[in-house]
Amino acid sequence: MALRGANREDDMRALRIHAYGGPEQLRIDDVPEPHAGPGEIRIKVGAASINPFDGKVLRGLTSGGRPLAQPIGLGLDGAGVVDEIGDGVTGVAIGDDVFGLGRQTQAEHAVLTSWAPKPASLDWGVAGAAGTVVETATRGLELLGVGPGSTVLIDGASGGVGAVAVQIAKARGATVLGSASERNADYLREIGAIPITYGDGLAARLADAGYSRLDAVFDVAGKTPIADLTGLVSDPAQVVSIANFSAGDAGARVTGGGEIDKAAALAESARLLAESRVVIKVQTFPLERAAEGYAAVLSGHTRGKIVLLP
Repeated sequence: MALRGANREDDMRALRIHAYGGPEQLRIDDVPEPHAGPGEIRIKVGAASINPFDGKVLRGLTSGGRPLAQPIGLGLDGAGVVDEIGDGVTGVAIGDDVFGLGRQTQAEHAVLTSWAPKPASLDWGVAGAAGTVVETATRGLELLGVGPGSTVLIDGASGGVGAVAVQIAKARGATVLGSASERNADYLREIGAIPITYGDGLAARLADAGYSRLDAVFDVAGKTPIADLTGLVSDPAQVVSIANFSAGDAGARVTGGGEIDKAAALAESARLLAESRVVIKVQTFPLERAAEGYAAVLSGHTRGKIVLLP
């Protein structure tokens, strides 16, 4: 049985979709509150981010072509105050401030499956934005063995995951190159990357900058041909992609989650965020303006993360 907090069982507001499509399909519904199962906690949500995966769910791109059978909630991560603790959970108490990964987090209450304490100095919006991007960035860098002395290219470095990966890699002592559009070059320098313009001729531009051979490539955008990326490393397995699901055909690795300790990744990022060694730029919207936030994410031109405040 879950340990109950002060809140009584009741309905809550949650962002849901009743049909696939664009942001116009988003609705705020009154739904039953979720409860923490074994190994889980529930939070009163202070902030929850919109990830590209949420946009894919909205548009039906994860449905396998099947129509939506019933309304579904959205959200993969968030931050808030613990108000319910599931069986077997230790090291956290009712009233603690946490951030992490969970399900249907774009709501007033949500269940988290992995979490870490939120540093007191960390803004709620940034904490709500952190879960998915820091876990994904850490996972890619861990799989590539990025550490002191490594030279790594983050291909697609100006987006949410890419920018965090740049900063974590720098904090680990790596030399980081980041590919992005020319308009984002100054931003990449600001976060510690050597900017390289993406697109055709990437390898030649890297060579011109003195980096014809790299230790690792983390592909977060899936837009550069995988053969171009594997040609930058001595072993194709030193290319890891989160976005090109055919990369394995060329000997690269594709990661979708599950390969690392998520709680440890969140705890490491909490320390780096508190020390301002990782900075996540956020733009916040109240839940009532979720359609605007989703439109920004779907445009593909956001810098940092879009966060909803229930």
